Amino acid sequence: MNKPTEAGFNTEQSFSAVQDGEGNQPCHSMSVPGKKPFMLFASLMLFLVSPTSLPTVYANYAKQKISQPSRSPQPDEVVVYKKTPQGEMKINVFLPPEFKKGERRPAIVFFFGGGWVGGSPKQFYPHCRYLADRGMIAFAAEYRIKNKHQTSPFQCVEDGKSAIRWVREQAERWNIDPDRIAAAGGSAGGHVAASTALIPGLEAENENKKIRSTPDALVLFNPVLDTTETGWKGGHKRLGKRAEELSPIHHINGKTPPAIIFHGTADTAVPYENAERFQKIMKEHGNRCELFGYPDRKHGFFNFGNRQDYLDTVSKMDDFLVSLRWLSKQ
Repeated sequence: MNKPTEAGFNTEQSFSAVQDGEGNQPCHSMSVPGKKPFMLFASLMLFLVSPTSLPTVYANYAKQKISQPSRSPQPDEVVVYKKTPQGEMKINVFLPPEFKKGERRPAIVFFFGGGWVGGSPKQFYPHCRYLADRGMIAFAAEYRIKNKHQTSPFQCVEDGKSAIRWVREQAERWNIDPDRIAAAGGSAGGHVAASTALIPGLEAENENKKIRSTPDALVLFNPVLDTTETGWKGGHKRLGKRAEELSPIHHINGKTPPAIIFHGTADTAVPYENAERFQKIMKEHGNRCELFGYPDRKHGFFNFGNRQDYLDTVSKMDDFLVSLRWLSKQ
């Protein structure tokens, strides 16, 4: 298993704060792991000169000719994908610069973290813009959370499934290949993403069940994979006797889609062991699962505010999607 070995991100942060992309501290080490260290190092040097140019710098590193986005990229469209008793759920759409009708493209739906309690889709706006500039249709979805909607984790998963189904249902609208839709997310959002692939039931009423709500690939950032007593303690605390019902690791089967996981070995919120165990069970079922462990990294290390690890995880995410033949090789 390929594991970066640089040191950094030694600031202890709260579970919720690191999940919405706020309050993160930059990594302190300038050594950059991965397959392309020289170009990443050059990118980071340029960023020190012009902090607002990071997305463009990384795009140049990725050898993509794209327009310069702002430091806080904005969606091209915002659409209501679901109406619930607690209000409308919106999804933020990021489109490629060159958008040709009839050209089927892969899509990816990101779910934000925040312990099923808080958070914002803005956490994954940089990831969405990057992948859109690479040619995918990228989405950052809202879902119901406790602070805003007074709902439980079961509604979080239901909304995640609704979002995947809705994107597949809108395939013609955005030229999406309905058989190449990934679910992605961080922490609790990683749990929502994994649950769309693994947790049975929890399908919203009045939706077209002929259109499946399961993704074709998973991209997970320090995800909650075990909600029982052997996993994230907050999961068992919230779910009680129903913890295993909503625990992705307990529902792995031979049809689980290929997955890539990024996780800090020093994560005190979601144990790294959970990711290792998830990978082990996935392989036992003959499924593909890549795990990248980041030594000394704590929860939320991958967020945009942590430049070095953001670049490295995005690079590996790109490689994974290229290996699926969803993106062209750079």
